[in-house]
Amino acid sequence: MDHRRWRTAALAALVAASTLIAPQAQAAEKPELALTPPMGFNNWNTTHCRNDFNEEMVKGIADIFVNKGLKDAGYEYVNIDDCWALPERGADGNLVPHPVRFPNGIKAVADYVHSKGLKFGIYTSAGTKTCNRDNGFPGGLNHEEQDAKLFASWGVDYLKYDNCNNQGVDAKLRYTKMRDALNATGRKIVFSLCEWGQNKPWEWAKDVGHLWRTTGDISDNWNSMVSIAKRNMVLHEYAGPGHWNDPDMLEVGNGGMTDLEYRSHFSLWSIMAAPLLIGSDLRKVTPETFDILNNREVIAVNQDKLGVQAKPIRAEGGMYVLVKPLSNGDKAVLLFNENDSAANISVTAQDLGLTQAGGYKVRDLWAKTTTHTAGSISAALPPHGSAMYRVSAAQDWYKYPPAITTAADGEVLYPGALPIVQPGKSVTYTTSVTNSGRLPIALVQATLNVPQGWTAKATSSTFKAILPGEKTFKTTWQVTVPPDAKEGRFPVGASFTYHSPHENNPVTRQYSTEALVPGAAPKGDLFVSDLKWLRSANGHGPVEVDKTNGEAKAGDGGLITIRGQVFTKGLGTHAPAHIEYYAGGACSKLTATIGIQDNKVNPLSLVTYEVWGDNKKVFDSGPVTGADAAKALEANVSGATVVRLVVTDGGNGKSYDHANWADLKITC
Repeated sequence: MDHRRWRTAALAALVAASTLIAPQAQAAEKPELALTPPMGFNNWNTTHCRNDFNEEMVKGIADIFVNKGLKDAGYEYVNIDDCWALPERGADGNLVPHPVRFPNGIKAVADYVHSKGLKFGIYTSAGTKTCNRDNGFPGGLNHEEQDAKLFASWGVDYLKYDNCNNQGVDAKLRYTKMRDALNATGRKIVFSLCEWGQNKPWEWAKDVGHLWRTTGDISDNWNSMVSIAKRNMVLHEYAGPGHWNDPDMLEVGNGGMTDLEYRSHFSLWSIMAAPLLIGSDLRKVTPETFDILNNREVIAVNQDKLGVQAKPIRAEGGMYVLVKPLSNGDKAVLLFNENDSAANISVTAQDLGLTQAGGYKVRDLWAKTTTHTAGSISAALPPHGSAMYRVSAAQDWYKYPPAITTAADGEVLYPGALPIVQPGKSVTYTTSVTNSGRLPIALVQATLNVPQGWTAKATSSTFKAILPGEKTFKTTWQVTVPPDAKEGRFPVGASFTYHSPHENNPVTRQYSTEALVPGAAPKGDLFVSDLKWLRSANGHGPVEVDKTNGEAKAGDGGLITIRGQVFTKGLGTHAPAHIEYYAGGACSKLTATIGIQDNKVNPLSLVTYEVWGDNKKVFDSGPVTGADAAKALEANVSGATVVRLVVTDGGNGKSYDHANWADLKITC
């Protein structure tokens, strides 16, 4: 739900709260459920309150679970979200199912779901109204016992309990009250606390609910997904059987990311022992989406009975290594590249905490291949890519071919930078073949393929007769771009052949990367919002041009206003954000007026503004709050090939962080 619009502004005192909800003298323990992370479906990301959210749709999802193998893969909950009820309670005080959406009532839908061997979930809010932004539907505050009995009578197996319109009542009291009401029904109902991590439920909700949201709502874009993953991964110590960190529903298949990015999304949620609740329209998704959602080897990591959330043992420069111990002694490991450029990530068996062994078996859970390694696990990852492995000490490691990693990397201006190549100039690319195994490979040949009209000249050997175990073979290439090269992104591909002791025929590996040819450098005194950026990312919604950020879609933010002053030019961002522009070394100065958008000012508004010239920070605003006056920004960007604008969330989360760059100008 879009909770940001519905948070109450004031916090009620505990005394006032207790007059609304009196804690029971002897609270019942929650039932032992969700010993592995819940798996299922929720309609909200797909339908919101559209007319096609109805009985027919929900039954159709249950059918798809069975027909597409999702049930057999472990998905069991078919959950409905907001807008299932009428706007007012009935004469008896009960919630009333919407007669058009659910003409046969909720129990009939639950019975159908149960008939398929699945379970049924429902939604309400721990407030007077739910989170629907039009008018809201009746919430559960002060109706906990009545609603719990009603849900149990319908055959509900799962309750998502939201956080809108809560009247400032203490969260622990509100959620504990509903826990006790659910338990009193005698029906086993998984209890999902959806209070967005505002009250740090990981510190107190273990005995209240079976899962709790750790963040605000997810959106179907890369930046949102990664931001939420990073906030959730550091809470690993609080998760376990029957009590899970919930970073919100899966966006896999909704269309805002690529399949490669969705694989990273699914891998992150799986290794973090997060609930796997499908949020896409299963009636319309592609076969590739079903392939991702049905990857049973990845699901097995998520559902491992040991119930440990992966721990990040490395998190730097946009590159991550997460490790999850498994019940049979294996280790699951995820190598994850957040960056917009390729990255090589390695980790050792010792880093993973595996016992000393002569060799290790490495199962690639997406490629479905098994190799051996002497102790190093590595991957050359494309932008936004990941690799997920199951690693074990193995006596019979020699039965498997050695693990081979190939890569091709161009020079970049700074870690994580786009691979910029300028017309008429040359850049160095390096291809590499790494043998992480104990056994050698032979007759290694490297080739680099560049766009037509470009040249690639090897400046070191392209052939290696024998590549022993635990060694790397590299070739450097001088890639020259013609002076008349057009602006755009161009593929650069490397191919490698070698002979392995476990293969009868030569093995061929391909690696794809790209080069970015920028347009002409800007000239004159220009509004930055009139220039084309190289790339951008935003905490909510897109970066807006000459408008403030509206959080959802392009153009929904309105005029930029800072402390009563209206600006017609600038950029509207929401932390965390970054935007990059090509300057080509031709620019000298950047100026702007910065500050939080007037109509979004909140006590939680806290950001910092940064300007970078290539890899050098040339401006840092320090903390900026909604109470601060508008600030003048001036940054020296002389000689920078790329100018980067960065907004951080100030360290208190990204809520209400609408950061404007008003009258943003560059002198070139």
